[in-house]
Formats: sequence, C-alpha cells, structure tokens
Amino acid sequence: MLYALAQYLQEFYSGFNVFNYLTVRGILGVITALLISLLIGPSMIKRLSKYNIGQPIRDDGPETHLIKAGTPTMGGALIIVAIGISTLLWSDLGNRYVWIVLLVTFAYGIIGWIDDYKKLVKRDPKGLASRYKYLWQSVIALVVAVYLFKTASPAELQFIFPVFKDLTFQLGFVSFVAITYFVIVGSSNAVNLTDGLDGLAILPTVMIGGALGLIAYLTGHAQFASYLSIPYINGVGELVIFCGAIVGAGLGFLWFNTYPAQVFMGDVGALALGAALGIMAVLVRQELILFVMGGIFVVETVSVIIQVAYFKLTGKRIFLMAPLHHHYELKGWPEPRVIVRFWIITVILVLVGLVMLKVR
Repeated sequence: MLYALAQYLQEFYSGFNVFNYLTVRGILGVITALLISLLIGPSMIKRLSKYNIGQPIRDDGPETHLIKAGTPTMGGALIIVAIGISTLLWSDLGNRYVWIVLLVTFAYGIIGWIDDYKKLVKRDPKGLASRYKYLWQSVIALVVAVYLFKTASPAELQFIFPVFKDLTFQLGFVSFVAITYFVIVGSSNAVNLTDGLDGLAILPTVMIGGALGLIAYLTGHAQFASYLSIPYINGVGELVIFCGAIVGAGLGFLWFNTYPAQVFMGDVGALALGAALGIMAVLVRQELILFVMGGIFVVETVSVIIQVAYFKLTGKRIFLMAPLHHHYELKGWPEPRVIVRFWIITVILVLVGLVMLKVR
C-alpha cells in the first residue's frame, strides 16, 4: 500500500525512488513488524489474561513447567497480524508470490487458531482432532502445490542439490507436488513440536526467515543467481519484505516470550510460521537448504518419531521425554541453557546453509 503510494509520488519528487530498492523495503518491513508487535503486545497479553486463555501444562512433563500453568497463549496471532500488515504495506501487491506466502501463512494460522480455541476457550483437551488438523494442512499444501506447478516456469521446477553445481533435476507433476507437500506440512509441524520452551522456536524461525530472505533476494537477481549457479526466478525477490516481516514480528514477540515467558505463541503461531518457512523454501527452490538450516526442527521431530516407534515396538523409551528439549530438561539442564544452546546450534546451521549455497 505504502509502496504503491511511493510509486505514485515519484512523479512529483524523485526521492521516493528509494522505495524501489528491495533492501530498503525489507528493512522497513522489519521495523514495521517489530513496532507493531511491541505496541500491540502488552494490550494483547492483558486481554488474553482477562479471558483466562492460559496454557495447560502436561502432568508428565518437567516439574519446572508447572509454574507456567495459566500463562497467556495464542500470542502467535500477534505475529501473524504484524507480518500481514507489514507485508501489505511495503510489498508490491501485484506480485503473485507475495499473495501465495500470505495465504499459506494465514491458512495454517487459522488451523492453529481453531485448535487453540477448542483447547483453551472451549476447554476441550484434545483440541482440533489430529485427523482434521492434518486433513486441512494437507488440503492447503496440495492446492498450493498444484497451483505452483501449473503456473511454474522451468526454473521453478528445478530441484537443487547444495554443494553440487551441476546436480539438478527437473521435477514432474507428481514429484513437485509431493516435495512441496512434505516441505510445507513437515515444516509446519516441526516448528509446532519445537515450540515447547520459552523462545525456543521463535528465534530459530527469525534466523531462518532472515536467511531465506537473503536467498530470495539472490534468486530474484539475475546476476547474483547466475554467479551462484542457482535458478533465476523473476519476481521472487519481492519476498524479501515478507521475510523481513517475519524477522521483525518474531523479534517483537520474543520481547514478551523470552524466559520467563509472558505469553506463548500457541499452535496459531507455530503452525503458521512453520508453513511460512516451508513455502518460502519451495518458492526459492532451496528445500534442502531449509532442511539444513532448520536442523533443530528436524531433530526435534525425529526424536518424537523415534520415541513413539521404539515405545510401540519394545515398550521402552530411548529419550527421557520427547521432543528432545524435554529430554535435556529431565537430565538436569536449566531451561535457559537448553534454549540458548539450541539457538547457538541454529546460528551455526544457518551459516552452514548459506555457505552451501555459495559453494555451488
């Protein structure tokens, strides 16, 4: 919206040309989303507390979590609102990629909101039944995957292997839809599983979102894309603003979510942010880079799968508790230690992912 206004005002004053730069609008996206989060956050927390929308705590979880009972949740709605407003203000709304990422993010946010609403407002401990949750996640991912395939250029159908310069595959309908589906749904649920400690999920999301924004800028720039031997996709650079909004909104939310948390994001935030990272990776054709940078999310998910499978086969547990962050808590690590160490690992993995992009 403001970008369109700036384009109009260019006719009267050339200084408004500065808004044509993606870097400028990306930074403005960060600042705008951050300010929205910081300004709205306190009133949102008070309102959630007023209506007793507090987090229930598992009886079999770490004892240190009992003090968190009743902490306001569904705070992820704040993140989604900040991302949406900031993206709409500073993006080129004629760009289809902008609408794709916004629609996917909001659609998954609605699924998470329904789940949280049933748990916290209707006091239904099961929330949205898993089969319905996965059904709607799957429907959205499949619809988006089919649409992207039908409208894709040849560059948008390449599957890239990091490090190996000439190792690429041109995807067909089935393979493209399958990969897109698993990346979006898998990423969404992986972030949701990781969201179990104060700030544990949000800062890795911020770091990965920022890295994907850099990749989007490079992918949408013909010269940089050629230099790095990655597909050039015209228009995808506009997603820099969306990724900037993720960074700003995430940092703003972390202001209130840092240990000890004043608010939790809930499924409404975790499912939406995971899906946002997934669709971004698909659009910039770097699904495997996301797998590397999101290594913490991957390990957390795998720990749950291993724990459940092993318990069903043997009746025993490999980890003291899954997801993995609870295992370390039960081993005696203080919660802040688990959180910060997982953050440090994510910093390293994000840097490794970016280096893998350059090595090609």
